[in-house]
Amino acid sequence: VAGLQSALAQPIRIDDVLIVQGEWGRVEEITGSYVVLRIWDERRLVIPLQWFIENPFQNWTRHSAEILGTVFLHLDYATPVEAVRAEARRIVESRPEWDGRVLAVQVTDATERSMQVRVLVSAANAGQAFELRCIVREQLLAWLAREHPQCLPRLRWEPPGALPEPAR
Repeated sequence: VAGLQSALAQPIRIDDVLIVQGEWGRVEEITGSYVVLRIWDERRLVIPLQWFIENPFQNWTRHSAEILGTVFLHLDYATPVEAVRAEARRIVESRPEWDGRVLAVQVTDATERSMQVRVLVSAANAGQAFELRCIVREQLLAWLAREHPQCLPRLRWEPPGALPEPAR
């Protein structure tokens, strides 16, 4: 019965990207009784077809593989947000993973210690979005450390003499 329901509704197809029980993977096989999900780290998750009828799950590629990705940075209030926007644009526009649809840099939260800056980018698929997010995060942090080190979080305590001073 689950196989017939699934065949009629078609909530999943081969190569769809799903989130099932917190695991991200791609549908590799669909049979009359189970679905094989190839997890990002090459494991296989075998899920009874009935599970898809009875439980909610995320299908990231139901109509399209295009997806948005986020990078969150916690920065000091002195951070020049416009400069971060310009640097994020420079980074993203140089990357082949970016599909050109979405790029936004916004302050999305503020606490007593820092502000949260969200960089939102788009990519053609989840794999490219993950790669783009990692690159944007790494390059923005390197740029901030180099150009605006005072804007990075500094809530650390180390006993005097525990670590050598960094070379400047």
